[in-house]
This record gives sequence, C-alpha cells and structure tokens, in this order.
Amino acid sequence: MKPLDPRLLRLSRTARGFVVAAAGTGAVRTIASIAIAWGIAAAVTQVVDAVRAGVVPTTFAGTLALLGGAFLLRAVAAWATDDLAARAGARVKSELRAAVLRRAADRGPGWLSGRSSAGFATTLGPGLDALDAYFGRYLPQLALTAVATPLLLVAIGFGDLTSAVVIVCAMPVIPVFMVLIGLATRSLQQRQADALARLGGAFTEAVEGLATLKVFGRARRQVGRIGQVTDEYRQGTIGVLRLSFVSGFALELAASLSVALVAVSIGIRLVDGSLGLGAAMFVLVLAPEAFAPIRQVGADFHAAQDGVAASQAVLDVLDESDESDSGPSRTVDAAPVDAAPVAASVDAAALVLLGVTVHRPDTVIGPVDLTAPAGTVVALSGPSGSGKSSLIAAIRGVLPADGTVTVPGRADLPARDRTTWVDQRPRLVRGTVAENVALTADPDTADVRRALGAVGLGVDPGLPVGSGGSGLSGGQAQRVAVARGLYRATRQHTPLVLLDEPTSALDAESEAQVVAALRRLADAGAVVVVASHRPAVVAAADVVVAIRASGSVTVSSHRSPQEVSA
Repeated sequence: MKPLDPRLLRLSRTARGFVVAAAGTGAVRTIASIAIAWGIAAAVTQVVDAVRAGVVPTTFAGTLALLGGAFLLRAVAAWATDDLAARAGARVKSELRAAVLRRAADRGPGWLSGRSSAGFATTLGPGLDALDAYFGRYLPQLALTAVATPLLLVAIGFGDLTSAVVIVCAMPVIPVFMVLIGLATRSLQQRQADALARLGGAFTEAVEGLATLKVFGRARRQVGRIGQVTDEYRQGTIGVLRLSFVSGFALELAASLSVALVAVSIGIRLVDGSLGLGAAMFVLVLAPEAFAPIRQVGADFHAAQDGVAASQAVLDVLDESDESDSGPSRTVDAAPVDAAPVAASVDAAALVLLGVTVHRPDTVIGPVDLTAPAGTVVALSGPSGSGKSSLIAAIRGVLPADGTVTVPGRADLPARDRTTWVDQRPRLVRGTVAENVALTADPDTADVRRALGAVGLGVDPGLPVGSGGSGLSGGQAQRVAVARGLYRATRQHTPLVLLDEPTSALDAESEAQVVAALRRLADAGAVVVVASHRPAVVAAADVVVAIRASGSVTVSSHRSPQEVSA
C-alpha cells in the first residue's frame, strides 16, 4: 500500500489543498517545538547560573514569556491541523462519493448489474467513513514528518553535530519495523475489508428479501447467518486492534532505544566537559521530537488502513476504462444519444429512433424505427421480460445499443436535462411526500399538490414517508413516483417523458386518472413513452411499439396527435 496514493490527490482538490495546509501547520508546530526546546534549555541554564551567582538573570522573564508563547503557538497549530483534517475528511468523502455515483450513472445499469449492490453501498457508506482516521491522523502526521524531521535534524546539528549523526544512523530502524509490520497487516486488513463487505451484503440481502423469507418461514434463519458474519467481523477487528497495539509497542521501543543512545552519548560528554549544559538540554529535549513524527506516522498508517482500503476500492472503480465496462457488445453509433443525427445546431422536435437494436444475453431487441412528434403518446407493449425496460434504457442512453436516438428539445442541452424518467419501482426515501415528489428539501407545495391531484392521490404533502415508501400502500407509492415525473416535466419543461410500468399496482379507476394525466402532458407538447402491458394504457396511446418474446418489434399507429387534439 502506498503511503500516499497520487490518484487521491489527482481526483480531489480538497485533498491536495489539505496536504499543503497540513505541511504549513506542521512547519509552524516544528518551529514552536524548537523554540520550546531552546526556551527549556535557556531557562534551566539561567536557573543553574542563578543558584551559583545568587541573582536571577534579567533575561529569565523574557525566556519564560518566549516559552509560554511557543507552547501557545504549538497548541494553536495542532488545533488548526485537527480542524483542517476534520473538514478535509468530510469534503473528500463527499467528493469521492459524488464522483463514483456520477461514474455509475454515466455507465448505467449494465455496469452496476455486474457488481454487488450491497458491497457497492458498503464501500461508499461505512467504508469511506473510515477515511476519517486517514485524514484526521495519518495524512497530518505524514505531512508533519516530511517537514519536521529535516528541520529538527538541522536544529540538533546546530546544537550538537555528534548527536545529529547518532540520530541519523539510528532513525532507519523505525522504517524497517514499519515495513515489516506493514507486510504483516496488509493481508489482515484486506480480509477485514472483505468481511465488512460480506456483512453489509448479508444484511442488505436479508432486508430486501424479507417479505419472501417471511412467506416461506425462513426469516429466522437469517438472524443466525447475520450473527455468524458479525462474529467473524468482530474477531477480525480484535485481531487488527491487537496487531495495531503490538506495532505501536514495537515502534515505541525502537524510538526509546534510539533516544537512549543519544542520551548516553550526551551524558558522557557532559561529564567530561566536552559539551555544555545548554546545548545538552537543547538536544536532549529535541531528540524524542526527532523520532516522534516518523514513529507516529507508522502507528497512524496502520490505524488508517480501513479507510485506505476503502479509498483503494473507490479509486479502482474510477480508474476503470469505459471499454472494459461496456464490453464487446457496445456498438453505439458515432452520434450519441444527446446529439442530433442531422445537424447538432438544429433543435429536434420529435423523438427519432433509427435502427435502434438492444443486445441482451438471451435475445436481440429490434431494430426499432420510430418518429414520434411532440404531442405523441408511445406505448411499449409486450409480455414481461420481452425488453420494454431495456428499450427505455437505450432511449435514456444508459444501455449500449446500435443505431441512433434523437431526443427532442434544445440541442445545446444534454439528453438527461431534456428527459424525465419514472422507474417501475417508486424508490422513495425517508422524508415527506412533498420531498419525495420534488426530490428536494425545499419543494414547491403548490406544484406538488397539483402533481398529486393529477394522479388522483389526495394525501397531505407533509405526510412523513419511511425508507422504501413505508407508510404508503403500493399503489400510493407508485402514484407518488408518477407525480414526481409530472412535477419535473412541468417545472423543467422536459420534452421527453419516459415511464416504466407506471400503473402496474393501480386499480382501474386510479389507472384512468394516471393515463389522463399523461395524455394532458402530451397535449402540452411532450413526447410520452410508456412501457406497459395494461390494455388501458396501450389503448390510450397514439403509437404502439409491440415487442415480442423473440425480440422482434412491430410499430403501429392508433391515431395522430392532430386527431387526438381535435
């Protein structure tokens, strides 16, 4: 494991700034330490002279004032380092999480499907939280070591060159111990990170499948399974702590023996008179300070290994090439989803699919040729598993496909800003109904009420909702998700609205209200594409794209937008 991964500095501006700031505060702390050592040596010398002469030197008060100021400066520098570390840790974690989520969104569900969602969530959650020790302890100490050790050796050399040579010769012992301990802890830390991922995966899978497990009477068995994984993680944690304490003891022992060599040398030369009392006190106070940074950076490095391992996993994800993610089946046309195929400077007025073909492991969907002008409702029909959701994903640009997709709207805006998408799963979060509709902590209540009313849901916008939509029925949660799409489409004026099975959990009356809301949305000038196998939704569409189980596609027109408006 590298002491400082350059990828972390390259991807995080906050990390780069923090390393520089930590080096600056480390320099201030080192200067203050040198001033403290000089003040202690001067004060002791002046006290000895005062006892011998019977008069307190006039400079004694100034020496005490300098000593007090140096202690205060060192305390302020240490506080500034801790404060910077806390702020940097929080911001770097936020930056890394945002970068990984952006990369996951860019690569789409095809990339995520090849990874464990529980392991991915564990890495981004508690895994990156372990970076607090990395930024709170290890990086500041690393910066302090890089700055303080040379300065302290130079200061000791000015006081006593022999002691500086002894320290330089003894100092490599500590890095040797650090390397040996690092080799011993590397595999242990990796096993611990894997155990945390297994624990998170086991818990997440149990929660996601809890309803099914209850139906088959298997829920209780998961308690024992999670308990077993938890015990393994607990035992691994004890092992890591044990090794950390042993490594700390080894580093302390090496540093103590090295300081003892310096102290013995100073004592002998102080007795024979070849070294003065002031220089001896100055070097003796600074000698432990010279070994302390490199000794502490080794101990903090092992304490921060959990965060280092998590950041390593995140940085590896960010470093993966898009070619490896897409796979060999990616044959997208040179004109991507958010580029008009005829002229990029001309705004598109219709959704255009030209030879769009989606490759799946079991079948090939398409090709699809479709031109849907503004005001059109397009229904994607077919049996479950035929590929309706895959075709919507291809239109959204998150699933590799052959052909060209032109999204209506302004060509200077990316496709995602011109598109509203409603997934077949509501994906509600903890908060109020209004916050789930607007996806913000400051929703427009009037617009939220209009969106809820459009889908026939008369719940209070301030009604609390639990994680996953607890507190609402399945039909209510689905209509909240549709209202979310209406809210965005109305406020952002997105010309393309994609919905995946928006009425699968609704009764006939509620379904009719949702269909009417989508019809009004199309009449306002949007292209609405709905994936559904419900007859009422298909009957209300202007164009029907029928996808068979074999993957073949038939496009048929029910009626034109002009006929609907008439």
